[in-house]
Amino acid sequence: MNSKRVDTMGAERTDESSRVEEIIDWVARGIIEGRLAPGSDLNSVELARRFDVSRTPVREALFVLSREGLVDWLPRKRPRVSKIRLEDVRELYQLRAILYAQISCTIVERATAQEIARLWDAHRRLAEAAVRGDVDAYFWANVIFRDEELRVCGNGIFKEVLDSMRLRINRLRRLSTSLPGRLQRSCADHHRLCEAYEERDSMLAAALNRSIVIGALQAIEQAWPNDT
Repeated sequence: MNSKRVDTMGAERTDESSRVEEIIDWVARGIIEGRLAPGSDLNSVELARRFDVSRTPVREALFVLSREGLVDWLPRKRPRVSKIRLEDVRELYQLRAILYAQISCTIVERATAQEIARLWDAHRRLAEAAVRGDVDAYFWANVIFRDEELRVCGNGIFKEVLDSMRLRINRLRRLSTSLPGRLQRSCADHHRLCEAYEERDSMLAAALNRSIVIGALQAIEQAWPNDT
């Protein structure tokens, strides 16, 4: 699977569902990467033409995106890219901070040396993108790093909760990564986190991971428009 593929359902794909997934992926990435701005219309006819399908799979895709919080679709209204409330951002990030602190503790307790090495490998992708100043590459490398943390942690409930808000969070994570100075700061913070994992320091790892999430929230708050 392409590292930039937006995983929304986690189920095996049939030929029929693959077209719906393709549309979900294209629209979701457009929203996450900022090519589709909040409030933008999502014309089902144009999308059907783009993907050479009927309007049925388009509507199914937009329904999924509406359920995931990326699309607003009111009765008798054209679907639009959803707008984000700062209050919702704060609630999402506060929950993530709690979960990732606990994930870090679990990683320290149960990770093998090989699993710690895989986390370092994931960090190297972050560092390479940071050196290039490539925001999109860094963002997607960060998605891979977080996915690797969840795999090492092995807690199915944590994964279920985080997956349930994955698209909304990715949209905000891409925003925070694009802010001035954030890319290099994030890379340095993740390096310290990997060191804490390697040193088996659960308290430090939990504090660092919580700080990474809260630091991103603070950056978003500072950049948030005053009129929204």
